[in-house]
Amino acid sequence: MHYHLVTLFPEWFSSPFNTALFAKANQAGIVTVDYINPRDFTQNKHHKVDDSPYGGGPGMVLMVQPLLDAIASIPQKGRLIALTPAGKPLTQKLAEELAKEEHLTLICGRYEGFDERLYELLPIERVSVGEAILNGGEVAALALIEATARLQDGYMGKNESGTEESFTQNLLEYPHYTRPESFMDLEVPAVLQHGNHSEINAWRREQALAVTLKYRPDLLAKAVLSEQDRTTLNTLRSRSFAKNIHIALVHHPVLLKNKAAGSSSVTNLDLHDIARIACTYGIASLQIITPLADQKLLVQELIEHWTKGDGARTNPDRAKALSLAQLADNIDEAVTHVEKISGTKPFLVGTSAKAEKDKKGREKRLAVPFHKIAELAEENSLLLVFGTSHGLAPQALEKCDYILPPLRYMGHYNHLPVRSACAIIVDRLLGDIY
Repeated sequence: MHYHLVTLFPEWFSSPFNTALFAKANQAGIVTVDYINPRDFTQNKHHKVDDSPYGGGPGMVLMVQPLLDAIASIPQKGRLIALTPAGKPLTQKLAEELAKEEHLTLICGRYEGFDERLYELLPIERVSVGEAILNGGEVAALALIEATARLQDGYMGKNESGTEESFTQNLLEYPHYTRPESFMDLEVPAVLQHGNHSEINAWRREQALAVTLKYRPDLLAKAVLSEQDRTTLNTLRSRSFAKNIHIALVHHPVLLKNKAAGSSSVTNLDLHDIARIACTYGIASLQIITPLADQKLLVQELIEHWTKGDGARTNPDRAKALSLAQLADNIDEAVTHVEKISGTKPFLVGTSAKAEKDKKGREKRLAVPFHKIAELAEENSLLLVFGTSHGLAPQALEKCDYILPPLRYMGHYNHLPVRSACAIIVDRLLGDIY
């Protein structure tokens, strides 16, 4: 593997590339590195490589000419990669893909980054090593080099050492131990000392699942898991903030076909399906809101049939789901019910396919991303407010402390039935990776 580093600070790499495995691999010709400094390609006497940004703002921008000429001087460039926060994440999958190349040209940014025209003139791929802010691309380039060099044949002592690592299967590694067996009253797990490889492998798999669940649960969505793995994860998950979340299904005030605020009818499908959604995800309660006497009577008859009548005897699963349902005349009464269940007044989180607008058509407030609402639910009681018919009326949305973004904000249709929207929103907040 041949790395071509386009950098203003080639001396930055001198220590890491002359240390440990990389130094040995370099001496053996497994990896090679050369440096191209854009300062050597400037067309001004002061070797200036940056200038102030058009349109104003802080910092300086790397000029396109020195970079373009520096890259052009490399005979065999291979894939061109700019290390930048705007790039795709450096994952193990990407590292394995790049490790197959004979040449990689890594362009290290500084200051406010590159003149955008560099990307228009060259087929440069953008890669990011994370969301932390760095002073320059050198640290990021070193991470990419380390991730790809170690996958070269002969770089590691054992080739399998490069594959039995964190992220290769979208799981973090299990804990490791070495001598002594006991240190400060802490013992090496007994299973590792008995030599039963079947038991050791099972223990290591369980520990890898536990570590991943604790520190990087997002990886589990990409991991290939067996039924036993899923059972293990379900056992390991000590708590879920689902118990802090309640659902309100609002039939008044909602928008009707004529866009006026009014009342909608309760439907059997909504009541049953949303109750089952709530039960599946561990939601604490389902508040059915309607002020209409005949609708309230219908809801009460449905609940009693499925929780106390013949329905409870023939379908206990349905009985369990419908037992979460409570009737309320309005949103305020639903809040009171939730407060009695949870012991604290809930934050109201509204749902809408459209932004709130004032009389001049200006957006009143910005929607809050799903992950922020999930974080809020970890320590607070929430009431997710769903509108039937054509959605919550403005006076209902005004009661909400937060508004979630539309489910398909990049789409154009965005008219899901309320039970479908409820399932998607609850899953985004409470999916099994959390």
